[in-house]
Amino acid sequence: MITLKLLLPTFLLFGALFPQASAQEPPVVALWPNGAPGFEARKGEPENVTKKGAIEQSVKNVNNPSLTVYLPTKEKASGAGIVICPGGGHSNLAIEHEGHNVGKWLADNGIAGFVLKYRLAREKGSPYKIEEHAYHDAQRALRLVRSKATEWTVNPKKLGIIGFSAGGDLVLYSATKYDAGKVDAADLVERESSRPDFQIVVYPAIPKDLKLAKDNPPAFLACGNLDRQNISEGLPALYLNMKKAGINAELHIYASIGHGYGFRENAKSVRIAGWPVRMKEWMIDLDMMKGIEPIR
Repeated sequence: MITLKLLLPTFLLFGALFPQASAQEPPVVALWPNGAPGFEARKGEPENVTKKGAIEQSVKNVNNPSLTVYLPTKEKASGAGIVICPGGGHSNLAIEHEGHNVGKWLADNGIAGFVLKYRLAREKGSPYKIEEHAYHDAQRALRLVRSKATEWTVNPKKLGIIGFSAGGDLVLYSATKYDAGKVDAADLVERESSRPDFQIVVYPAIPKDLKLAKDNPPAFLACGNLDRQNISEGLPALYLNMKKAGINAELHIYASIGHGYGFRENAKSVRIAGWPVRMKEWMIDLDMMKGIEPIR
């Protein structure tokens, strides 16, 4: 028989991972006030959203990319922030378990979370490209958060990016191709750096043309050993290449786990339910979170 004493740590873990949602809807901020450059005319096109009750589960037809903002209370705020890139094969956004659930957990754990709705390059009839438009959305998101760092209580030197599955493309591009901003840009957001201070990829798509360098930000990598070969074997290979390049990287491979686990309240594995805790401890060790102790 499994006793309550044995189950209690598991109950506590799930309570920490999935706190009660706030009744107040999180704000949504467009990346560009007038619409994405070159596609301003599509700004007003409605998104194709699948919901369960009030909860967004899947999103298509993103033409006005945006951030949904999940902020911790001032008492909990650690100064850290993370831009969140859901997966979905670049044909939709799996925005519940790879987006909003993530943002809520981060905020409850003292980290500002920003769920990115980026343009989808593989949706039928899409005029967009991954490395051009979706990646630029991620760059713009990092700049936007830095431009509002004071308002959102984020340390601009402790801003990272996380991506799941197809969202991993955007993280890995962002972590290898960035700039310090344009000091004379008329758009004040464009004056900010697009370099993430840390990168997190979870069962990611891995671009073939990555140019790794020693000055790339520290990396947290995670996947299951039952995932597709290009991920379950590709991610360890990426880790080794990062190590050769001199990048500070940490790799987690979970036994008997496949693709798409994300952040789910009904996770079948306690280890997978707890992987965000490992990420948080990694952030603490990197000094990306002030005044926060590891969870034991």
